[in-house]
Amino acid sequence: MKLYTKMYPKAYFNNIKDITIEFLQTHNIKGLLIDVDNTLIDYNKNILDGVKEWIDKMRDEGVKLCILSNTNNKLKVQNVSRYLDIPYIFFAMKPLKNGFRKGMKKLKLESKNIAVIGDQLLTDVLGANRSNMYSILVKPIHEKDIFITKLKRPLERKIMNKYLNKK
Repeated sequence: MKLYTKMYPKAYFNNIKDITIEFLQTHNIKGLLIDVDNTLIDYNKNILDGVKEWIDKMRDEGVKLCILSNTNNKLKVQNVSRYLDIPYIFFAMKPLKNGFRKGMKKLKLESKNIAVIGDQLLTDVLGANRSNMYSILVKPIHEKDIFITKLKRPLERKIMNKYLNKK
């Protein structure tokens, strides 16, 4: 298996709200680790319209939820966490496995029952796949990114083109 195939998501959606409870149940997913930047909020910290209702619906269906973010800005993640009423882990250092392990402990689930939702192949998807979790890639909410993410996007586009051409 080539290295870049570890960066292929198991599923790909336009945004987090397109992921249904039926989809999760089909894949035996009982918990979600969710990225913040460009998955739940945009560059200007505006939350995606309708995401609160989506989170509430998932919670009502019994899905366990936790934010898993690479940001070292604790206040930013804390604010989103409070608004959505879900726990968080910040400075997760994705794609390293440690943050994913912490998320697994918070959710009290086995890795095979956890999906990771995020907008980046090189952090969210790669880390999920390395941690034996179900990787779900969503399109970024907005094209504006922090500097380090901007640098990674061209490589991610190249990998996604290979992924989409294999389907």
